[in-house]
Amino acid sequence: MSRTFKENMQAFAVKQVLNYFDEDPDKSLPKILRWAEKFDKEGNLAHLIKPFYAVLDDPNNNWNILIKSLWTDIDPAVRKVFFENFIVNATFIGTTQQDKLKKAHDCNVPWAILMDLTSACNLKCTGCWAADYGPKLNLDYDELDDIINQGTEMGTYMYIYSGGEPLVRKDDIIRLCEAHPDCMFLAFTNGTLIDEKFANELLRVKNFVPAISIEGFEEATDYRRGKGTYRKVMDAMSILKEKKLLFGASCCYTSKNIDSLSSEEYIDMLIDSGAKFAWFFHYMPVGNEAVPELLPLPEQREIMYRKIREYRKSKSIFTIDFQNDGEYVNGCIAGGCSYLHINANGDIEPCAFIHYADSNIRTHTLLEAYKRPLFMAYKKRKPFNDNMLRPCPMLENPECLCDMVKSADAYSTDMQSPEDVEDLYAKCKPYADRWTPKAEELWAASHRC
Repeated sequence: MSRTFKENMQAFAVKQVLNYFDEDPDKSLPKILRWAEKFDKEGNLAHLIKPFYAVLDDPNNNWNILIKSLWTDIDPAVRKVFFENFIVNATFIGTTQQDKLKKAHDCNVPWAILMDLTSACNLKCTGCWAADYGPKLNLDYDELDDIINQGTEMGTYMYIYSGGEPLVRKDDIIRLCEAHPDCMFLAFTNGTLIDEKFANELLRVKNFVPAISIEGFEEATDYRRGKGTYRKVMDAMSILKEKKLLFGASCCYTSKNIDSLSSEEYIDMLIDSGAKFAWFFHYMPVGNEAVPELLPLPEQREIMYRKIREYRKSKSIFTIDFQNDGEYVNGCIAGGCSYLHINANGDIEPCAFIHYADSNIRTHTLLEAYKRPLFMAYKKRKPFNDNMLRPCPMLENPECLCDMVKSADAYSTDMQSPEDVEDLYAKCKPYADRWTPKAEELWAASHRC
């Protein structure tokens, strides 16, 4: 599809503003903010842009320190590509395209697509649902390429890989980065396959960011991921930091690792290791082999709720807690609202943790999947709770997931051991009942008039 005059002008403006990234950040950052305000003609992102003026006025602000570290710690060419692909293409240009299609088709169109390149993995982590798919499922290169082509036509420029272990497919990852230089790619990886050769390839393509899974310190990480994993992860982060590559951490909190993972020492370790972001995920009891004992207790989840908010005010690292930060993204982001998941068998799922589908990439286009019953049920039912500390239709509102799966006549996508949605409900309902009083208490305290 050829570019319109407006899109050509946007591309020209982007190239002009990229020159700011060669300047001193004290000079360039205010210019970038002023450019962002002009670019955001509808004012949709004003609530994100304006607070940064106050941040830049305070040299001791932790966000100021984090932003300026992108000039000192990240390769200049990588920094430019990140700005163009993530900030401009995915956030400014992409959301405009998505909004048009949402109105035209009355369906959700996601900001990001999460894809499993493979179900194969070089580790077997306790409680991990990915292994339940079996070790031999893959999306081939042409399928992945087609998904990205379909997505970018609809304004989706952010692509995330999971698995299995996505770096089992290093060569295809690099090929896709080369084939889609206007997109931003990220992978949830155990980090053990990152070496200097791969890091050099990332420096070359510039549009790929690893999010390395780490469960706390050595004892907690090795408990869940296997002996010696922690040291391999630390070696991987050392290589990425030395190469001045952008990377972050993916942190799954459970009843067993909550103390180490929520500690100030852990956050400081991530910062010292060079991580610029940390995404925190609540353990989900997905699959027939799930371990419900790993579900955090209400008082443990409250620790994460309070600690992450504390660190946002004091630590120079970008943190998101996907289960406790629903108020910032209007609840659940799945079902194509902001993202969706395509597993290694091609099933188009609402979420990485919701293993039910009514469409497959081999039989349906993305747009067709967005308009089918399961995704439309998400669109109609969201938010699943007015209390945004209870955002998930599976973990905190399991009756909602049951209703949607049944009404859409969706099937279990677990190839090894299909899980009846009623069985999943039975695992989540006791957790939801335990968490509800604490969630109500925290929500009321933080939203007093």
